[in-house]
Parts: sequence; C-alpha cells; structure tokens
Amino acid sequence: MAPAVAIAAFVVIGGIGMSLVQSLGLLPLVGEPRFSLDAYLANGDELLTGLGLSLGIATASTVLSCIIGLTAAVVITQGRVTGRLVAALSALTIPVPHLIGAAAVGLLISDSGVLPRMLGIDGADWPDLVGGPWWVAVVLEYTWKESAFVALVVAGVLASRVARYDETAALLGASRARRLRHVVIPLATPAVIVSAIIIFVYTFGSYEVAWLLGRPYPEPLPVLAFRLFDAISLTSRPEAAAVAVITTAISLVVVAAGMALLRRTPLWR
Repeated sequence: MAPAVAIAAFVVIGGIGMSLVQSLGLLPLVGEPRFSLDAYLANGDELLTGLGLSLGIATASTVLSCIIGLTAAVVITQGRVTGRLVAALSALTIPVPHLIGAAAVGLLISDSGVLPRMLGIDGADWPDLVGGPWWVAVVLEYTWKESAFVALVVAGVLASRVARYDETAALLGASRARRLRHVVIPLATPAVIVSAIIIFVYTFGSYEVAWLLGRPYPEPLPVLAFRLFDAISLTSRPEAAAVAVITTAISLVVVAAGMALLRRTPLWR
C-alpha cells in the first residue's frame, strides 16, 4: 500500500499546504508576498455563520444516517426477504452521485415537485423544504445517501461476528431486546463510529448538495469557499483558501476526536 499512500499523501498534503500558504498571503496571484491574516479576517461574520451552519448540517446528517443505517444493518443481518431487499436497495443507492441525488430530492419535495402533486397539496401550502430556513432538503439527501453506506458497512461487520454471539445469548435465555442491546449494538459500535467520522467529514466539506438545495444566504463553508474562489476578483482567492483551511482544520479535529473515541470502545481495544 505504501506507493499508493505516498502518492495520495503528496497530493493531499501538497494541496493543503498550498492553500495554507496562499491564505497567509505568501503566494499571492497579484502583488508582493507578505505574511498577513487579512484573508481570515475579511469575511469574519460570514465565516462564523457558515461554520455554525456547516456544523449543524453535518451533525444532523451524521446522526440520522447512523441511526437509520444501523437499523437497516440489523434488518439485513436477519437474513430474511426484507433484509435482502434492504441490502439491494442500499447497494443501488451507493453508486448514485450526490449531485444526481440532490437533483432527484429537489424534484421530489420542492413546492412544485412530485410529492406535493401526488398528495394533492397546493404549492403555496407546501413547507419550504428546498431552500427553506432549516435546510431540510440538504439533510434529507445526505441522510438518504449516507445511511445506505452505514448499512452496508455495519452489516458487513455484523455478518461475520454477530451470529455466534447472538445464538449463544439466545441459548442462555436472553430476549431479542437484550441481545440487541448487549450483543448487536456493542459489536456494531466501532463500525458506526468509523462511518460517522467519514460521513461528518464528507458532509462538512461537500458543497454541491448545499449549493443546489440550500438557501442563497447564509452559506455553509464549502459554498462560501467555492463562491470566493470563483469570483471575478483574483484577490478573493486567498479568502477562499482561508475558508478551505478552516474547513480542513475542523475536519482534522473531528477525525482526531473520533479516533480517540474509537480507541476507548471495549471491542476496539
């Protein structure tokens, strides 16, 4: 794995390093290099608002995806027809790009979409799910896609470990609820934590779904970074790099916290 990891590390670390240097004014597109924190201070209010919004979207999407995905994984591991159907639907969901998923969610739940028409509800009476104040459509799209990811990851772990422990607990007289609480959930916890880390970091740094289904203002951090980077003024590039650096730093903190939590789980140790 070393050659592939080295190439990936070179690309990732190099990109982060270039963004950091550009955000500090040491690699300007115009003018002389000068160390400065102006790029971090230029959009202070928007940064704070975008940070809170990005954390809210990522947290809600991660929690819902883990709950739904864990439930689906338990259903899948039962080995019944329903479980096979859920596994098939989850497998079909994974290859769908997020941009296509966002377009589908928008067509489904917008005020003139398929769902209100099927229910016979007038668009004026339909809640603002797309572009509304609570970013419902964005969270729903992330939850739909990422819960399938959690289901397949957790189901793969449970399929290889849970059967013998579950049968032993059943022979010892444990009810289904006790087996779920004391056998299935503890065995699934490490996989759920790893999946949650991946989902949080991805949803925190992804821009296309929030850009397509969210409000024009306020903007999550990825959308703000993309808008600044794509601006006509070249002086906005350091500001975009600063937003990207902040997003990366918070993602690394979340990864470190998640790995620390993972090491504290009994089955991981």
